[in-house]
Amino acid sequence: MNSSKRFKRIAPKRNKSVRLSQSCNDSERCANKSSKSVIVRTRTTPRHNQTLPQPKLKIQSSLVSDPCFRDTTILPHDFFQIDALDLAPRLLGKFLRRDDVVLQITEVEAYRPNDSACHGRFGITPRTAPVFGPGGNAYVYLCYGLHTMLNVVADKEGVGAAVLIRACAPVCGLETIQQRRGQQTEKPILLTGPGKVGQALGISTEWSYHPLYTPGGLELLDGPEPDKILIGPRVGIEYALPEHVNALWRFAIADTPWISAPKNTLRPP
Repeated sequence: MNSSKRFKRIAPKRNKSVRLSQSCNDSERCANKSSKSVIVRTRTTPRHNQTLPQPKLKIQSSLVSDPCFRDTTILPHDFFQIDALDLAPRLLGKFLRRDDVVLQITEVEAYRPNDSACHGRFGITPRTAPVFGPGGNAYVYLCYGLHTMLNVVADKEGVGAAVLIRACAPVCGLETIQQRRGQQTEKPILLTGPGKVGQALGISTEWSYHPLYTPGGLELLDGPEPDKILIGPRVGIEYALPEHVNALWRFAIADTPWISAPKNTLRPP
């Protein structure tokens, strides 16, 4: 499969950047400046050399009630009703929120129908059934029986596609993140890996089917579009067909340390 053909330029609909409230204080356990949270620059017009798909979507969202995200909106159901390869780069810079923990998504991977690396290739089974749900649902599975992996289901119900959240940066709830991870550190090792993200959010496979576009529980919030991104082949899918092993379906925010290994396979589009 020639992945370069997928990156047809489509002018994106600009999302409003998130404005963090100054009322966020220590009692809310927000990550402080020393945590080196990812800084994402936004732009008012698309870059001319940008080649990733950015479908136009009408964003109509409800406000989130949270001291740190007073004017932030939950992404609507329609946002997720697109091909996983289109959804993946659009999730960069968005926020995951559960309880007092807020994470900013810095790295993702797309898994599509007829993809020999996608769980949907097995058809609908007790384990994979959630990935065939409607776009915007969570699909959570265990890797090696240990690591909780969070995926965002993409496209229409029955398609069988998803986006894996590979890495995040802490925004709020650093103390809770550290407790759940069992690591008293503010370095990127805290959240650079899909199993670490699941652990930091405190989720289990019981969160599969959860709608990320509804208030309460686990939410996906709007966030700023990255100024620059990186692309590369996905990680740990050596069992897949060569065309899928080599497909550049891994996406990350550029110029941030909050990216999982290997980093040397990522490059500008």
